[in-house]
Amino acid sequence: MPPWNKIDTVMFDMDGTLLDLHFDNYFWQTLVPQVYSKANGVSEAAALDFLMRKYTEVYGTLKWYCLDYWADQLQLDVAALKETAKHKITLRPNVKTLLETLQQYSKKILLITNAHPSSLNIKLKHTNIDMYFHNCISSHTVQLAKENHGFWENLQQIEPYSPERTLLIDDSLPVLRQAQKEGIKYLYAIHKPDSQRPAVTEAEFPQIVDFDHIKPVELNG
Repeated sequence: MPPWNKIDTVMFDMDGTLLDLHFDNYFWQTLVPQVYSKANGVSEAAALDFLMRKYTEVYGTLKWYCLDYWADQLQLDVAALKETAKHKITLRPNVKTLLETLQQYSKKILLITNAHPSSLNIKLKHTNIDMYFHNCISSHTVQLAKENHGFWENLQQIEPYSPERTLLIDDSLPVLRQAQKEGIKYLYAIHKPDSQRPAVTEAEFPQIVDFDHIKPVELNG
């Protein structure tokens, strides 16, 4: 259980944290290869192999998360393609319950995501969770990916916060490690970001199995 009475700001990642990562894994590893295969007259296996190599080239950088970059690289309308699959976007269990409770305790609640603004808008519109947040910020606004050096310091220019009194919940170990380097005190990982894939075995940070397990019941101070 996080020490809620010592936390003023709660930052949530989106994909793999609030939302089931299955959508993104399906989108990039199944749907995009299928569409690329048809558009370029190659097998799906060849398309997947090509795409995985392209993904690896920019993984961990802002380009990896940029729909405009991939639209240019693949000559596909990636944002429109996401719209066609948005029915697969799902919230993880007890997300709204936790967010509603944190609102009641007057916590500053932020959504901090690497998702491109177009992807962020599609997902917020589909889930309606934006109502719970004081601000929803894409890393493209900061011009760094969350795992890049300086992201969390630069974020304070957009949304001031005290790292010593901040909780970050994210499914990405590189992101959590970078946040730790930049002084964010309370860091939690996700046990199973994709409901249809095995759980994360590394326990470098406390892992959340169900958001109901960390919901504050009573705050002192």
